[in-house]
Amino acid sequence: MARAALLHLLRSQSKQLSGRNFHSVLGYQLCRFGARSSTPKVNFYPAIHVTAAQKRWASQNSAAADDSKISIGPHRGGEVAEDEKDTGVVYYGPISSTIKKVKLLSLSTCCLSVSLGPVITFMTSPDMNVILKGAVASTVIFLSATTTAALHWFVSPYIHKLKWKPGTDSFEVEMLSWLATHVPRTIKFADIRPPETNRPFVTFKANGNFYFVDVEHCHNKALLARLTPNKATQESAFKNL
Repeated sequence: MARAALLHLLRSQSKQLSGRNFHSVLGYQLCRFGARSSTPKVNFYPAIHVTAAQKRWASQNSAAADDSKISIGPHRGGEVAEDEKDTGVVYYGPISSTIKKVKLLSLSTCCLSVSLGPVITFMTSPDMNVILKGAVASTVIFLSATTTAALHWFVSPYIHKLKWKPGTDSFEVEMLSWLATHVPRTIKFADIRPPETNRPFVTFKANGNFYFVDVEHCHNKALLARLTPNKATQESAFKNL
């Protein structure tokens, strides 16, 4: 009679409990009742095992959901950036990628102007004089080539990467060619000279070429002092006054 009353009480409360919670409470109460009475205990371990399996399944689904989320920024799990593989790099140009993209865009427009400019000029104006068409096409080609050459002249001294080991008398820089490809150069500190030019964005001169280093982003002060000997001398002279 007592077991029947307990079952009736649990069934009346089943509307407020989910199926999984109902089986768990039922097993717990019947085990307690069996411990107090002399009747054999009822084994509800299969129900408890199903509950543990459901918990493991839920945890696996939550982990999979976390992995499927979209992350903003570079994913660094197990992957090493190409720049981090380089050893001895002490300086990176802060706008190196921007300069390369602008240079590639300028080269693309120049190639399109040289190849398609005359064709478009002669096809769009059939009634125009041939001499005038040639002058228009030549002007378009000249302007495109001039802007591309001016851009290369302006950004050619920019150092994109600098490698140096303390104690050595030379260092390696990475420049951009007129085709926007990286060109390595080795420079000795003995060849560094003051630029002595009105050209903008020039830090030092070596072997007849100009080079530019962003002073604010070069954190190695010893290297910076060797790259700009005239500025270091002037600063020391002003400090002695």
